[in-house]
Amino acid sequence: MQKIIKLSFLFIILSQFSYGQWTKGKSNGYYKLSASSLIADEHFTSSKQKDPNVTRGNFIVSAYAEYGLTDRIDAIAYVPLLARVYQNKQVSGLTGSVLANGEAVNSIGDIDLGLRYGLLKNDHLVVSATLKFGLPTGKSQGGSDGSLQTGDGEFNQLLQIDLGIPFKISNQNLYGKLYSGFNNRTKGFSDEFHFGAEVGTKIANKFFVATKFSNVRSLNNGTFNNETGQGIFANNVEFTNLGIEVAYYISSKFGVSVNYTDILSGKITYAAPTYTGGIFLDIQ
Repeated sequence: MQKIIKLSFLFIILSQFSYGQWTKGKSNGYYKLSASSLIADEHFTSSKQKDPNVTRGNFIVSAYAEYGLTDRIDAIAYVPLLARVYQNKQVSGLTGSVLANGEAVNSIGDIDLGLRYGLLKNDHLVVSATLKFGLPTGKSQGGSDGSLQTGDGEFNQLLQIDLGIPFKISNQNLYGKLYSGFNNRTKGFSDEFHFGAEVGTKIANKFFVATKFSNVRSLNNGTFNNETGQGIFANNVEFTNLGIEVAYYISSKFGVSVNYTDILSGKITYAAPTYTGGIFLDIQ
């Protein structure tokens, strides 16, 4: 199940909650500590069909930060402080005997570091560009068969363009966002095209609600041939997912958030939702 684990880490990265197209402004920031869980007993195959699997999952405690270096430039970091990938034991339904023991791997995950640059900002349109570097800091092998992994072992670079539009419905202020990006992967992995959309609003100055639609498509240009196994060395994976996040501001700067992200379709990825809860500090 190695390949499938990689996508669940990506879902969690995509679920980080903030105005992703607006730069923060000098010395402003958004900081979040969260925990995410995914448990699955079926997955999408390379032909995008669902198949059962031994119950597997992961639990991740992560830190996410955006900090305004200048009025136009933000620094971005995503650090999985603890990535626990596990497999439950297999028990015979007829005899009750253990067919395979459960096992787990705990380590730091792959770290993402990046910069966002504000290209355009006015009352009607916001455009920014983001460059992220995926660092291979997680474990690329783990477990008895090497399939329990918390990192993919390759250095990748994602260049993304975000377009944001503020708008109103009645007297409610909302924002819309479109994004597209190119992920250059190394060590023979296929490059990827990322795209998606987001709509969000702040209600009564206390609640922040956003719906997110995310996609990853493989360009199928890699030389690394590993589509038959089930491993974190994922090549030519694809998915479409939909998520909703709700944040509550306990004070003007501090709050809590929950996120539910489900996969609508996929290729070599878990067919199960991801649940995330966290606390955040929003300094403006």
